[in-house]
Amino acid sequence: MKLAFVGKGGSGKTTMASLFARRAAALGHPVMAVDADINQHLAAALGLDAEAAAMGPVLGEHLADIKDYLRGANPLVPSAELMLKTTPPGPGSRLLTVRESNPLLDRLFTEHDGIRFAATGGFVDDDLGVACYHSKVGAVELLLNHLVDGPEEFVVVDMVAGAEAFASGMFTRFDHTFLVCEPTLRSVGVYKQYLGYAEDYDVRISVIGNKTDDEDDVAFLREHVGDALLGWCSRSKYVKAAERGSVGPVADLEPANLAVVDAARERAVAGGKDWAKFTRQAHEFHRKAALAWGNDKAGVDLADQIVPDYVLGEHLLGAPVH
Repeated sequence: MKLAFVGKGGSGKTTMASLFARRAAALGHPVMAVDADINQHLAAALGLDAEAAAMGPVLGEHLADIKDYLRGANPLVPSAELMLKTTPPGPGSRLLTVRESNPLLDRLFTEHDGIRFAATGGFVDDDLGVACYHSKVGAVELLLNHLVDGPEEFVVVDMVAGAEAFASGMFTRFDHTFLVCEPTLRSVGVYKQYLGYAEDYDVRISVIGNKTDDEDDVAFLREHVGDALLGWCSRSKYVKAAERGSVGPVADLEPANLAVVDAARERAVAGGKDWAKFTRQAHEFHRKAALAWGNDKAGVDLADQIVPDYVLGEHLLGAPVH
């Protein structure tokens, strides 16, 4: 299951993404976690050494390598230069799985407590004023487009804060989106923005309330998000300790808060996967990117890279996926 964690900056989306990933891994599920936020804090929230993680490889600096690996022997993508972040897989493409070992994943992902972690990388001095952050998260979009995951496997992506996630088609790459929402007008405003942008694309959104203090906070969330409210987490001594550098076993999270994390996992699994929709939307956004700028840059019609009957979930290294 491909899962996005989104919300207003400071809402606790990174904390919730880390709790989800750590809980799923502790229960024995295969888990990938990717930090796709411009503010890179997921590594520390997962319990990795933040300085060591910052010195490791980052996806945004290896986009060319990712393209070259994923295109494989696909005759419709004869070079990495003709591959956009939206390029869908086709016959001959290299597909990925959550648990496999291959030169690309082994180089770019770090193993920690049963979680395979990678980060896009934040801005560096050379990027300031000349680079768009979406060029970095394009690496994540390519990986998601080529990743065959199962219903009991979890790919957890901590997305950029606010409504910036809709600046590309990556918001359609997820089986479920969890929006972390504080009981404030600004936070529910982000939810309403998401809902407006997503309604035409059949995006599954569940709201997780966070930093609630009392029933008034819960009532506020219910009033503004209605049935989308999956549950709510109260202010947490466990989380405060983790933010101070003491990351304890996830089972030590307050029982009521842990129950919300478990409910999120159950909601994601219950929703299932729709590979036909995933493929259809991948093709739609690749056509848009090709028309908007890709064709002019490449000098060819990149929409010709689309193989209409190639549905990702039906292929894995040439064999059906069950």
